[in-house]
Amino acid sequence: MFTPALSETICETPPRPQTTLSTPYGPLMPKYYFNTRIGKELILDPEGEELRDPDHAWQVARTTIRQLLKTEGSQPSVLNAILEVTDDDGEVVLEFPFAEAILDSPDDPATRH
Repeated sequence: MFTPALSETICETPPRPQTTLSTPYGPLMPKYYFNTRIGKELILDPEGEELRDPDHAWQVARTTIRQLLKTEGSQPSVLNAILEVTDDDGEVVLEFPFAEAILDSPDDPATRH
C-alpha cells in the first residue's frame, strides 16, 4: 500500500478507470485507495490495495493513520486530516478522521481475564 508523506504533491481526485476484474473462480477482491484529505487538498494513493471488504479497509485505514501519526504527527494539520477510502469507481467507502484513530480503542485490551 502507498503511504504518502504529507508534504507530497496534492491534487483533486481524478476519475479512476473502470476495472471489474474476475477469474474463472469469481471476482477478484475489491481494490481500495487510501487518499489523505487535509482541508480541500487531497493526497492521492495511486496504487490502492486489494482487500476482502470495507471492514478490512477500515482496519487498514486505522493502521495507516497510526503509522502516519508516528512519523508526521508533529505537523499541526495532521490531526485535522482525514483518510478518505475510495473504491475503483472513485466512490467514497469510508472517511476516517486522523483524530479518531487516537481515540479509537486498541486492538488488544489492556488487561486479560
